[in-house]
Amino acid sequence: MKIERMAPLCVVAAGICWGIIGLFTRQLSAYGLSPLQITFGRSLVTAVVMTGLILCRYPERLRIAWRDAWMFLGTGLGSIVFFNICYFTAIELTTLSVAAILLYTAPSIVMVFSIFLFHERFTRRKGLCLVLAFAGCVLVSGLGLGHVEAAGILAGLGSGFGYALYSVFGHYALAKYEPLTVTVWTFIIASLGLLPFCHFGMMASLAISVPYTGLLFALLGLMSTALPFGLYTTGLQHMEAGRASILASVEPLTSTVVGIAVFHEALTLTGAAGIVCILGAVILLAKKEKPSG
Repeated sequence: MKIERMAPLCVVAAGICWGIIGLFTRQLSAYGLSPLQITFGRSLVTAVVMTGLILCRYPERLRIAWRDAWMFLGTGLGSIVFFNICYFTAIELTTLSVAAILLYTAPSIVMVFSIFLFHERFTRRKGLCLVLAFAGCVLVSGLGLGHVEAAGILAGLGSGFGYALYSVFGHYALAKYEPLTVTVWTFIIASLGLLPFCHFGMMASLAISVPYTGLLFALLGLMSTALPFGLYTTGLQHMEAGRASILASVEPLTSTVVGIAVFHEALTLTGAAGIVCILGAVILLAKKEKPSG
């Protein structure tokens, strides 16, 4: 029961860890690394660290049945790889604001999937939280009006779909495996999926010539990847997938705070309103619903 009560806190903590990713990615980008290469680096570091941990302490948890490989192909390729490729494409074809908003269609997608796949109830509170969370993402991102390419919209929606797939496939995987097993196999498969496209030789040369990039990748892989995915997967094991997805919407809120505090970005009135909306959704979802009837 104690772990179940901590589940919302685990998911919120995961969102905060994801939200500080800009602290590392901005510096890595300055060294000429592409978003795809940064994604590969964080996946590889996470896979290596988590595999080492699981082999040293829980080697039996590394074993999975081959008939269950589809679950980890879903979390690794279907979610991590597909989501990142679509998201980076949307950023190139549209704007950061539009791409971020389309990405956060994920909670809506998870909520719909959860109704049909996991038979979760769609309550009025969930509906209100869903509206608040999405409205908050719109306001925090500062969406502006303007012409947007159809390909960019499709790519952005694809990123939201890919982002949602982790909750969906993770739900099935957690019915049979420990959170550590799910996390490590997700990033092993994601790393292998990205390897042919990342120009590994160039990345290795940069890491040798500029060791600081290796440190950045280590921090990125540990603080903003391994830890939050472990926390999120643990929380997902003890709560509904739709609720977990919305709680993780603290990520853009955290990114906004980091931008203001570290990079001295301005906080607009709409941004402040967005923070209030997301916090409201998180507080409402963290409260246990009273049984109906």
